[in-house]
Amino acid sequence: MSPAASPSGEAELTDPWVALEPGADPAERVRVLRRAHETFTTAGTVPRPVRSVVAESWRRSARAGVGPDGAARVELTDGDLGAYRAEHPLARVMPLVRELMGTFAADGEHLLAVCDADGRLLWVEGHPATRRRADLMNFVPGARWSETAVGTNAPGTAVAVDRPVQVFAAEHFIRQVQPWTCAAAPVHDPRTGRVLGAVDITGGDRLAHPHSLGFVQAVARAAESQLALLDPPTPAAEAPALTALGRDEAELRLDGHRIRLGRRHSELLVLLSRHPEGLTGDELLCALYEDESVTPVTLRAELARLRRLLGPGLLASRPYRLTGPVESDVSVVERRLEAGAVTAAVTAYPGPLLPSSQAPAVVLLRQRLADGLRAALIARRDPDLLADWAHAPWGEDDVEVWRALAAVRPTAVVRSRLTALESELASPAR
Repeated sequence: MSPAASPSGEAELTDPWVALEPGADPAERVRVLRRAHETFTTAGTVPRPVRSVVAESWRRSARAGVGPDGAARVELTDGDLGAYRAEHPLARVMPLVRELMGTFAADGEHLLAVCDADGRLLWVEGHPATRRRADLMNFVPGARWSETAVGTNAPGTAVAVDRPVQVFAAEHFIRQVQPWTCAAAPVHDPRTGRVLGAVDITGGDRLAHPHSLGFVQAVARAAESQLALLDPPTPAAEAPALTALGRDEAELRLDGHRIRLGRRHSELLVLLSRHPEGLTGDELLCALYEDESVTPVTLRAELARLRRLLGPGLLASRPYRLTGPVESDVSVVERRLEAGAVTAAVTAYPGPLLPSSQAPAVVLLRQRLADGLRAALIARRDPDLLADWAHAPWGEDDVEVWRALAAVRPTAVVRSRLTALESELASPAR
């Protein structure tokens, strides 16, 4: 199929996720894209020849405060990087990724790269000369290549939109990256569907071909198939795990099954998982209910229903307690914060604990966890981490975080948002 002509006289691509049609002139496309990029960075408008996926990414990049002359920052080094990679699920499929992509990258003077769900590069391998060139722009393991950090790029954009995407030349938001072409595809957890990261191939203009995008997509699907075949580690299969961050109804993984809990049962399990010694009925009443008219009979009925839902053996009484340890995502974030691993803690935090819960003990725990993360972010002064928090639903009105972000990334967008927030705070109505 040949490309159709647009009103501007430029050819529109039949596949918006591919940068160039077969037979297109890369040099002419580069000239068109450079003019378009200059128009966007100076006037804020995106000319018609820019693909929709790139135009939307440019707008997201600008809203995140990324500048066209910015650069990637290395977040994980040495021991921290090694420990994080060893624990990451994609470590288990790296031998397969190297087998499928290694020769192609070396022979073509390209690089293969694998990032996590936050666009943080975990592995970058390939042709030595190409690696040395990539080092100059911090395309290295441990560097953050999310859209909020460096703007439009294949691995960062692929995890942002959860689609395979090719990025060519001046489609990259940062000028330093515009001599490169890359294609990336997200890799998902085959059991949950969650994005684990992306596989990427990076190099020169020779990668500006539909086959490059198809290639990385095939590698990503092969990695997902390999993950599905690998048995999970025995401790993870045996130990119940509770997910309660960023969701109103928690989920419990138990004996290979996923149990979605109602709101009250979610609150009960969160509290019991934090008190292995158990809680009395009176303690649970105070922790869960603001209304003192709620009777112990109501609580006992809730616990009886929870016991039937969980099956025999997990929930005991006198006092009410769990009969074995239950790992929770709250505990993961807390442990990482205590260890000073701020980036890892933020990575494990998809949102507030049971955000709609009004149970007094849950509200207190939710606030303590959020305050601990905020304090650590503000003290760290990392512009990318601060930007991620500020642009999240729970951080968009967080004036202290916006002040910290304005101190380290004083872009017009950031200053404007901070001014608006401070005006709201100063308003008598507030």
